[in-house]
Formats: sequence, C-alpha cells, structure tokens
Amino acid sequence: MKDLKAYSNDEITQELNNLDGWDFNQESLEISKTFTFKGYYKTIAFVNSIAWQAQKHIHHPDLIVSFGKCKVSLTTHDVNGLSYKDFELAHIIESLYF
Repeated sequence: MKDLKAYSNDEITQELNNLDGWDFNQESLEISKTFTFKGYYKTIAFVNSIAWQAQKHIHHPDLIVSFGKCKVSLTTHDVNGLSYKDFELAHIIESLYF
C-alpha cells in the first residue's frame, strides 16, 4: 500500500497532465470535472458506477448531479489535500465515462 501523504503542487501538476479536463482548485484543495450525458438515465448510471468504485476503493468523491451532468470532486480529507487516492480514482472514473 502506498504512503498516504498530501501531494505537492508539482506532483499535482504532473498528475493532472495525465487527466483530460480535470481542474485543480487551490482554495478547496480538490480536483474536479463535469461529465455530460444525453439524458438523466445515463447520468444516473454513471453515478451508480462511480458509487460502486468509490466503495470498492474506500474513497468517496463529492458528486453534484443534474439532468445530463455530473460534477465529480475529489480530495483526501485525511491529508487535507490531494493524494494518490484522488488521482487513482479520477483515472477509474474516466474509464467509466461512456
């Protein structure tokens, strides 16, 4: 298991280079992305797939869900910043997007 520590700004920048469309908010110390869908059902299916993965990895993002959109925000509260858990789950979420 990897050491749970807060990433530096350089590490965050490096990780973000491997993720398309994710933004870093320095004030809230989180990364986020809004995913769009054609219809409510597809949005909810995506949310449910995130929920399953979040439970499996014991790392739970904040989700804002509306018709055809889901904003995903990730941070690691245990380190008061971003850690490998956030970027690992972000990559998994990207693989779930259809």
